[in-house]
Order: sequence, then structure tokens, then C-alpha cells
Amino acid sequence: HSFCFSHCHDATGYGPIFEEEPVDVVYIEDSPDGRISMNCRARANPPATYRWRRDNWEIKLKEQPDEHYSLVGGNLVITNPIQKKHAGTYVCVARNIYGTVISKEARVKFGFLGEFPDEEREPVYVKEGQGAVLLCVPPKAWPQEVTYRWIYNEFPVFLNTDRRRFVSQKTGNLYIAKVEAQDAGNYSCFVSSPVLGKSVFSKFIPLIPLPPDDGEERKYPADIRVKFPDTTAMLASNITLECFALGNPIPHIVWRKVDATDLPANHEISESGAVLHLFNVQYEDVGFYDCEAINTKGKDCDSHYIFPAAPEWAETINNTMKDIGSEHTMRCVASGKPFPFIRWYKDGYMYTFGFLTFADSGMYQCIAENYWGIKYANAELRVIACAPTFEFNPVKKQLLGAKDGRVVIECKPRAAPRPRFTWTKGKELLYNSSRISIMFDGSLEILNATKNDEGVYTCFAENDRGKANSSGYLTITEATSITVAPEDTEVRVGDEVILKCQASYDPMLDITFIWAIDFRVIDFNAEWQQYERNEDGVGDLRILNAQIWHEGRYTCTAQTVVDSDTAYCDLKIVGVPGPPGVIRVEEIADTWVKLWWTKGAEHNSPILYYTIQTRHYWALYEDDWRNASTSPTVLDGSMEKAEVTDLYPWMEYQFRIIATNEHGSGEASIPSLKIKTWDAPPVVSPTNLAGYGGRNGEIIITWTPVEPWYFYGKKFGYIVAFKPHDAYDWWYETISDPETRRHVHRDTYFIPTEEDFQVREFQVKIKSFNVKGDGPYTLTKVIYYPRDVPTESPTDIYARPVSSTEALVWWLPVVDTGTGLQQYWRKYDDPEPGANRIFVSASVNQTRLENMLPDSHYLIEVRAYNGAGLGPPGEMCEMFTKRPRKTEMWRYISWTGKWLYVWWDHIQYDWFGNISFPLYYKVMFRKSGYIYGKVYITGWHFMDFPMPQVGDYELMVRGRYEGGDGPIRRIKILGHASTITPTLSLVSLVLLALCVVGLEI
Repeated sequence: HSFCFSHCHDATGYGPIFEEEPVDVVYIEDSPDGRISMNCRARANPPATYRWRRDNWEIKLKEQPDEHYSLVGGNLVITNPIQKKHAGTYVCVARNIYGTVISKEARVKFGFLGEFPDEEREPVYVKEGQGAVLLCVPPKAWPQEVTYRWIYNEFPVFLNTDRRRFVSQKTGNLYIAKVEAQDAGNYSCFVSSPVLGKSVFSKFIPLIPLPPDDGEERKYPADIRVKFPDTTAMLASNITLECFALGNPIPHIVWRKVDATDLPANHEISESGAVLHLFNVQYEDVGFYDCEAINTKGKDCDSHYIFPAAPEWAETINNTMKDIGSEHTMRCVASGKPFPFIRWYKDGYMYTFGFLTFADSGMYQCIAENYWGIKYANAELRVIACAPTFEFNPVKKQLLGAKDGRVVIECKPRAAPRPRFTWTKGKELLYNSSRISIMFDGSLEILNATKNDEGVYTCFAENDRGKANSSGYLTITEATSITVAPEDTEVRVGDEVILKCQASYDPMLDITFIWAIDFRVIDFNAEWQQYERNEDGVGDLRILNAQIWHEGRYTCTAQTVVDSDTAYCDLKIVGVPGPPGVIRVEEIADTWVKLWWTKGAEHNSPILYYTIQTRHYWALYEDDWRNASTSPTVLDGSMEKAEVTDLYPWMEYQFRIIATNEHGSGEASIPSLKIKTWDAPPVVSPTNLAGYGGRNGEIIITWTPVEPWYFYGKKFGYIVAFKPHDAYDWWYETISDPETRRHVHRDTYFIPTEEDFQVREFQVKIKSFNVKGDGPYTLTKVIYYPRDVPTESPTDIYARPVSSTEALVWWLPVVDTGTGLQQYWRKYDDPEPGANRIFVSASVNQTRLENMLPDSHYLIEVRAYNGAGLGPPGEMCEMFTKRPRKTEMWRYISWTGKWLYVWWDHIQYDWFGNISFPLYYKVMFRKSGYIYGKVYITGWHFMDFPMPQVGDYELMVRGRYEGGDGPIRRIKILGHASTITPTLSLVSLVLLALCVVGLEI
């Protein structure tokens, strides 16, 4: 049925509009409630009635009551469903006097999960270091959305995935990038259906790793085995892409969108990089996606396209009221792959559109469908007829127009069919001319308006059902015109810029200035931290801190309620370059790699050159980037590839690139993936090679180990070679620990006899090695094996005190028959066992003694020593340390509120040198345990300096002596210094409150 309207007034009724439609249902047999409920609810006035169809056949719910089907409101309930009878496609039909609509299709399917076969699975043999794939071969299931895991040896021990192991949720297969000995065991594929709440698992598959042929794992380039096909995506849906590679070393997985610098913001990467999730897919996410697997032996790449699949509306239908007898086109345009088929329904049945009559009123549905899905669009068409009326949209009573501008007076009565229009000004009938015309929709257009055009204008509308008119008064105002337009401007990043804009306008009107950047209107309330505009009637725009994103075309519009004028300018921001694009490591060698990158934004200033920086595994901190050597040496701004040289072999590196133009260096690029250079023989040997002979035939050899970044390969160690001076053959010792610092060799061959000389000479050298080869030997070092302890003693021993607690000692060394010197010192009256001692190298002839007692008499002796023991003592040297200074007190302190004046007892010079004399004084403040402000230095015993204004402080004074800094004297200053006044009585009171610590300076 259809419902016709013979008038133009609003009707309160309307056709059905779905608020809830049925959805696909998976029924689980043996379900506790034993029924299926499919919902359907439509908003309509009068209320709709409901019917249901299954596989395009109507279900007779009223004529033939069914033991399975029942209708509750608009919902269809199926009790005790049977698969052969009730599985299928259902639609809901809603109807009232205005028309009929059908719902989206909903499928009813019965869920199941099959069992794995009972046959035993064959074992899988694979060499360590090679990749492996264990096939799941899952049983059939509905719904198809199942999850996969693998049992390891026994249930419920499940295998944990990581960078080396991956379980595909598309096929269920288990992928191992490189097999290790620990992978040996039995594996079972475990399949679960979250909807059914059921799980099954396969027979166990034995995995048997085999040792490599030569005992060393072979390296293999990355080989992608899990590839994602060209993928279809529905708008606003979520999709998952998988990519996993076999290889040794374990490959890194990198995802890229081909036509973009970054992946979409709605992405997430999981499973150690093997899975890319895209959430809420939009049209801009469509395109080619690359998966790249990289290791040190090579790389593999896989690229596929993501495209929209299910139909999506590009243009659809809306509720419409049309005049009787008029023409009307209802248009639906849909996209999808494959291209969707479109069909039309009217009141639930297929319909071909024709010339409009009252019978064409009703509910229309446009349906787009392809293999991947179906899309519905609903609209109501009402065919109307009535006499013209201005009741709902009269001509405005007060009309405004700008002088010399275009004025349009609208005339839009409600009428069907379309009326004929005539206009009058006062009593004058208006006709079309070069300046005045009546438009098709009935509006009156006046060009180049003048004051003479002011007056009363009346619109007359008439059709075959009646006529009506409406009037308004037109007033002509002065035109709005921009008098000062903004000019093209170029500024540097961080500068302030003002874009001017001023206009003339009719004084009876209010004016507003609207600014836009690249046709986006600036919201000054939301963007007040970036933009300011003048509030005194001038439209100037102030950009407070120009940044790159402020660049663009700025449009100033001076607008009144009558008219507007517009001017524009281009703002160019000049600054440092943007970060270069993604860095790719194309080739890797032992000391060099080849890098490729994409050019970043120039920001209106050409890039002069690039700087490549590296960070290796042993970097001291996260931001320890250092400029790299490159080939060519200078990377000009046109380059997008270069070779990084002088790298450490067998070292993990990351790279980043910085672009520089005449304004400076920009932000660094995102760091590259971590790579490892190839190994190579070492070239650096240990340093500081030395040694000496010990007791019982020992040869002790020492060195400084090589830093780890010079290892250059695995199995790094040292080879120590040594021999007596007159021998022909070298002895060799292999040291496998690279952190070892000394080697002790014991052999009866080296035990001296009575016939040997006092000292026997040995030659020693050392080199590094790793799995790739040996490095060079150091220069040969001569060491001595002593038959006995040193026989000579140092001579000309001299000691001089430098303070009350320190002294300097000199001597003439003995012939180098030992490895060092030992010094003893003790108070004159102390026993020798209680003496202090210090060891120094044989290459020096002086040292400093510390922590001595003031004003004390000391005896000092110096002896030579070697591996056999101590030699005889030299002559005793006597010395007196200096006397300590007496405790001194503060003499006077005063301040003015901002300056503090202080002096103290000066230490008089002791011409006999028995008392420590300061070279100068240090004055400083301390607050909360830390030095506050600068340290003041003076040679006088008084000083005035700026006083801190707030808080509690300590004033500290200490002397600087020949032996170093002396003890500190402190005085506390309490309260707020700024509140103290310089009166004598107040100074006296403050001095009583001071906490004075008197110490030796």
C-alpha cells in the first residue's frame, strides 16, 4: 500500500526505520537454553508490524503455528533448532501505512570443531642452526575463528613464543627460526574455539636436533616463510598481518607502508615483530605493506596490498519530499572489490523507478552486494501537492545589501507543483534586465546595487492550486573593503611575525576579521598560545613563536552581516632541516657498512650536508652518539646513500643521520635497526707489558687487557711468549680469559743455581687472538729474574715538611735490579713494627707522605724490593712536621641587608718555617649541604661580598697551603637576611646567636 499527500503541511507519521537488525548466529548443539533469538525492532508512526523470511520464503507464523518458530514483538525465536530445517539466511520485514522495509540478512549456522586424525606423526630431523617448520594440519571448524598453541612434551605445558619461535594464527604451523639443542622434544598442535568453548590437539611430533657437521653452526640468510596474502578489509574493521622468517642469526622483522614514512597511527606490533595489527581500518590505510626480514647474512622481503572489499557507500539516498508530476532521481553509488551489484526495493519488493505520482510515495531501499558482504540504505519518498504558502518561510522583513555589490532576496514558499514567480518594487513590476533578474528558484538578484535600489520588494507565487505573496524592505549599506592587505613574508623559526589586515566598512554595522591557514579557520580560543589578534578593530594577526607548522597560505576575511572582502598572503618559515627518513643498512662488512636513507624536509633552505652518527654496544650511556667516518668524507645534501667506515669488527651498531643547512643542524633521524659487523682478526695487543721473577722459579708477567671493543670476534684471548735472553726457542702460554691481567709460570727450567749471575734477563711478548686469527705481538719487553733480594740501597734521601700533616721525600734510585721501592716512616720514639709504609714504582724518585701528626719528629727510610724480597735500608732521614696553628676566633661581622663584611685574624708568616702559612683564603656559602653561589678567593684577611637574601646559611673560610686545602672554619647565619638592619645593637645581638666553630686554618 501507499499513502498520498494532497497538502504541504508537515505530517506527524513516518515509515519504518530500523533501530535493531538481526545478526549472524552460531548455534551450539546441546546448548542449555535450546533456542535461537534473532532481534528486530523498527521505529515507525503508526507502529510497524513484523514478518520474517528464510531463504527468501516467508515464514507463516500466523496462518500455520509452528512448534519451533514464535514471534515476540519483532523478534524471531527458534526453539529446539534442527540444522537441516533451521540453518539458512533470515531477514526481518517491517511495515506500516507509509511503506515497508527489509532488514539486513542474518545467517544461522550450527557450530562444530572436528577431531585430529589418529595416525602417528612423523619425527622431524633438523641440524642445529637451521630453521624448522612443524605443520599443524588442523581439522575443519565453524566458526573458523580458532586459536592455535603448541604443547611441549606434555599437557598443559605450552610453548612460549619469542623472536626465535612463532605460531601462525592463520595456519597453526610452528616456525623455529633456528633450531637449538634445547628444542629437542615432542610437540602437539592445540586448537581452541572460543565460541564453542572446545579444544582438540594432535598426535605428538618428535623434533630431533642434529649437531652441525663440523661442530660450528652455519649461518643462513633470512628466509620469509610466513607470508600474508593480498588482504581485503572492511571499513572500521581490524585486520592482522603475519610475517616470520627462518635464518641464522635470528632475523629482525621490519614493517613499512610503501607510500608513507610511518605506519598508520592505529597500528600495533606484537609477537617480537612478527605480527602487525591495524585497528579501525580507514581508506587512508589502504595500500602496499612491506615485511622485511634482515640478518647479517642477508635479507628477504614480502609485499602485498590491502584493499577495501565489502561494499561501502560513496553516495546514498535520503528521505525526500517531491512535487507531484516532477522528475526525481534516487542515486546509490558503492565501492568494493569485486565491484558490488546494486538492486532496489520499494516497500520490500524489487522496483523500477518511473514518473512521480502519489503512488510513488513509500519506503525505498538500495542494496549493494558483492562476495564479501552486503550494504543497505533506506529512505522515504513522499509525493506532495499544495497551493503556495509563505507560512513557514516568508521573505525577510528587513533586508540589507552592500553598495556596488550583489544582492539576492530569497523567495522560497512551500508549493507543489513549482509556482510561477513575479516581483515588484513598491507598485513597479520588475522584469529581467542586465542588472535585475528573477532566478529559477524564485529569488531576486540585483547587481551593482545603489542607494536608488532601496525600497519595499514583494514576491508573488502562483500555481494551479492557488497563490500567495510576501514583502520585505531593502536597505543599501557601504561596502566592506580591505584597505591594508597582508603581504608575503619569510621568517626564521622562533621569530615573531605580524600579518597586517585592515578594512573600511559601514559604521552602522559590526565587523569581524576571520583568519584561516590553508583554508582552515583559526580558532583563537583553542590556539591562543600560538596566535594573537588585535582587539581594537584592526585585524592584524600575530604569530608569537613561528614554527615550521605555521607555514602556509593565510587568508584574512573582513566580514559584516551584509558582505565581506578577502585578501591572502603566503608565509614561509625558514629553519633547520627535518629529520631524514628511514635508514636502511644494505651491506655489512667487518669495518664498513652501506647506508641508504630518504631525504627529510628542507624547510625552505637547501640541505648543505649530512652527518652520520654511530652508537655501539659498549656506549657509556643511551645518548652516546659519535660522528662516524664516511666515504665520501663530505656527504652533500643531494646524497641518499653512503659508506660508513672505520667501524669495529664484530660490534653491534646503530646509526642515525642529521641534516644541516645554513640555519643549523636539525633533529636526528630515528635510529636504524641494530646490526653487527662481521668478525676479523684482532689488531690491538695488550699494553703496559711488564714482569719480574718471584720465588721458587716463578716468572710473573703482567699487562693491561685489551678493551672489549677491540676483540673483533668470538673466542678472544692472549698468547704469552717468553724465553731467557740467551735461549733460541720461545715458550708459549694461551690465556682464554680476555680479562686476565697476569700470568705466573712455574717450571724447574727457570730455577737459578749457585753458578748463575745475580740477575737473569728474560724476554717477554704478548699478542691477541680470536676465532678469525692472531693479532701482532707487542714489542719485546725485558724483565729480570733475581737470584736474591736487592743488595744496594737508595742514597741521598731528603725529606721536607709541607704542612703539619704532609711531607715530600726524594732519593737517588739504585740500579734497576728490582721492581720498585718501599718507604717506611715512623715517629722517632715509636717501635719499627708500627711504622707506616708505601710502595712506589722503580721509575720514580719522589713521593708524598700524608696523614702525619703535627709538630712531630719522624724517621724515614727507603728500600729497594723485587720478587725475592726487600733490599737493605738506606740512611735514615729525620724530619719535623710543622706545628698546627692556634684556634682563631672571628673578629667582626656586619651587613647592610645585601652586602656582608667579615674579617678574621690573619696568620703571621713564620720565618723559621715551623708553622704552616696559607697561600690564600677561600670564602664560600653552604646551604642544605651544598656550596651556594661562587667560591671567593682572596689574599687578604677580610672581605665583603653579596649576601644571600633568604634562608639559613653557613659562612665558611679555609686556607690554601702548599700541601693543599686546610681545615674549615664555619659560622651559621640564621633567618631571613633581608630583614636585618645595620644597627650596632642589633649586630651585637646577632653575634650572640652565632654558632662559631673555631678550627685550625
